[in-house]
Amino acid sequence: MSNLNPTPEISVVMITMNEEGAVALVIEQIKKVVPEAEILIVDSSKDRTAEIAESLGARVIKQFPPRGYGRAMELALRSATGKVVVTLDCDNTYPAEIIPELAGEVLDGHQDIVDASRLESKPQSMPMINYLANAGFAVIATVLFGRRLTDLHSGMRAYRKTMIDEMKFDASGPALPVDLLLIPIKLGYKVGNRFISYRDRIGESTMDPLPSAWWTLKRVLRTRFISKGQFKASVS
Repeated sequence: MSNLNPTPEISVVMITMNEEGAVALVIEQIKKVVPEAEILIVDSSKDRTAEIAESLGARVIKQFPPRGYGRAMELALRSATGKVVVTLDCDNTYPAEIIPELAGEVLDGHQDIVDASRLESKPQSMPMINYLANAGFAVIATVLFGRRLTDLHSGMRAYRKTMIDEMKFDASGPALPVDLLLIPIKLGYKVGNRFISYRDRIGESTMDPLPSAWWTLKRVLRTRFISKGQFKASVS
């Protein structure tokens, strides 16, 4: 008997908070390039974001009241059912058209994670203070981890799902993407990089830069100097 609900090759996951102005556009872009992918959204909106997403076929998990980006992203990553999980911001800043390329590198076994870096040069859409902070933290991480890193905070990456299941990370506090890049490096997974274009966002940003900067430094140092075993999930 054929499997009526086969495991999807790709899950595309997003965290949303009041993104009704962009969610339909982003979902349509995803469906255009990976029509068979699972689209999973963890939503903490007060507007019609969840309703619009569900009407377009997305699977929506409500997280209300909001528990923060990190908790929402952990829920999305661990709830995804695809063999590869591609993260994406739901504000139209990232190029959905490269999802097949990123996912393909993981599906064919070349990489366990592919980071879609925004910082080959300064994006026109990124404020200078944000660019300098991102570039500065990337330099610190490059020195500490002994390999070139350019974008610790990219919201677009492809992860092998079994790798996510094998990892333990702290989802509390800002800057979780830092851990989701550096822990795989620490554990010896295959980590690739692709430079991408980065567009102006639709809607207002809710990021608070000062806590994010503190947590970025904290995550970089913690990941570098804590033993590998602290980042491996327990096997029952």
